[in-house]
Amino acid sequence: MKTAVIYARVSSSNDRQNTQRQIEDLTQFASRNDYQLMGTYEEHISGATKNENRLVLMECINYCIENKVNYLLLSELSRLGRSTLQVLKSLEQLHESGVSVYIQNLGIHTLQPNGEVNPVASIMVTVLAEMANIERSNIVYRLNSGRDSYIKNGGKLGRKPGSVKTSEQKREEYKEVISLLRKGYSVRNVAKLGGVSTSTVQRIKKEFNL
Repeated sequence: MKTAVIYARVSSSNDRQNTQRQIEDLTQFASRNDYQLMGTYEEHISGATKNENRLVLMECINYCIENKVNYLLLSELSRLGRSTLQVLKSLEQLHESGVSVYIQNLGIHTLQPNGEVNPVASIMVTVLAEMANIERSNIVYRLNSGRDSYIKNGGKLGRKPGSVKTSEQKREEYKEVISLLRKGYSVRNVAKLGGVSTSTVQRIKKEFNL
């Protein structure tokens, strides 16, 4: 019987984001394919965190390698790293030990049954990882551009002592922050992308009930 391990990650531990669905779906996949599930690794940490600082992911990869696990099951590619280089490095480590990665939302295994790298998966992984990098860069650009435009049109960052901004002023100034929160990004991730403090993001999140 082939062996498998599940790795599930979400950016935060709040009620809107949890790993339950990922684990349930991957457990069902393992059962349908008669994989013996050797363990489940669950992590609540920002996707922007470097792999070496994602202790659960590192522990999971090391376990798969040391125990010659056949498959590492992921819900999507972004679970494996924050950049194209890190994703490819993790895959190389796993492939060298014969561990194939199954990516659920793509429906592919990164290794073929004969142990060779799946060329289709290799191309898709590289392209999608790079697209994720571009999307992160675009988010930072939009945030900076929106802030610059706000200032050029007379808006001022911060406020004078005793002054209070209206909800509409805050909605305009922090529109990209609000957009990211609505998409489910963690407070810490939004703060990093937007160049604002986590307390500001938390305040906006609470005020607009996001």
